[in-house]
This record gives sequence, structure tokens and C-alpha cells, in this order.
Amino acid sequence: MKASELRQKSKEELEKILQEKREKLRELRFDLSAGKVKNVREIRMLKRDIARILTVLKELELK
Repeated sequence: MKASELRQKSKEELEKILQEKREKLRELRFDLSAGKVKNVREIRMLKRDIARILTVLKELELK
């Protein structure tokens, strides 16, 4: 998800997406330790998406 797409969403939507991404990351970490994950790159992409969302939320807070 691109930052420009995130900036168009409301704060509530961003917080909901953030919660969903964090939950998915948690599940992927458990699956990774169990050896079920085939695409480990997905973890990196989720972390980046979470960072983007947090950045946009901070920008909204500072306005």
C-alpha cells in the first residue's frame, strides 16, 4: 500500500488497517517459527506497511 493511498483515508480507517496488519504479522511470525511460511518476504512487506501507516498517522497528529 502506497503512502499516497494512505493519506486519503481517515484516521479511524488507518487505525483499523494498522490493527489488521499487526495481527497478520503476528500470525506470520508464529507460522514462520512452525516452518509453515513459504514466502518470508511477506513479513518484510508487512513491516514496511505498518511503518507507512504509523508515519501517516503521525503526520495527521502534527497537523
